[in-house]
Amino acid sequence: MTVFNFFRFISPLAWIPFAILWFQIGDKPAIFIIIMASFFPLIISVIAAVRNIPESFFRVAKEYQFSKRDMFMKLILPAINRELITSLRICFGISWVVIIAAEMVGSQDGLGYAIWDARNGLKLDVAVCYIITIGVLGILLDNIFQYCLTKTRGNVYAK
Repeated sequence: MTVFNFFRFISPLAWIPFAILWFQIGDKPAIFIIIMASFFPLIISVIAAVRNIPESFFRVAKEYQFSKRDMFMKLILPAINRELITSLRICFGISWVVIIAAEMVGSQDGLGYAIWDARNGLKLDVAVCYIITIGVLGILLDNIFQYCLTKTRGNVYAK
């Protein structure tokens, strides 16, 4: 867990020079930065969610001789479903902020690059339009996560 926490506390933006060095200019550095931003919080959250599953559930699954696949599909995944969606929602928010910054310095397209290009051309009105677009898209995508979360409310063990 210490290794995960070590990487979790390193700003994903600190990896930008290395991402550009390793992957050149383009989409690959931005993808790497997104992975660095969201992977460790997601892993830590999933580990915590699985640890919170009552031990009695695993004993029952063992009595019924669940295979590893059944254990995952019928016990673990339903038990952590809500926490997983919430974690994905948080990781999406982190990734959304980070991708814009990564596109500003390591990409030749995307909304972050467009803001940077507008800034360089002193077209601040265009930059503001892109910023508004980022906010609107972020809200729309977050609403999708919220919708998925509301569909998983209730007792996941009742089925």
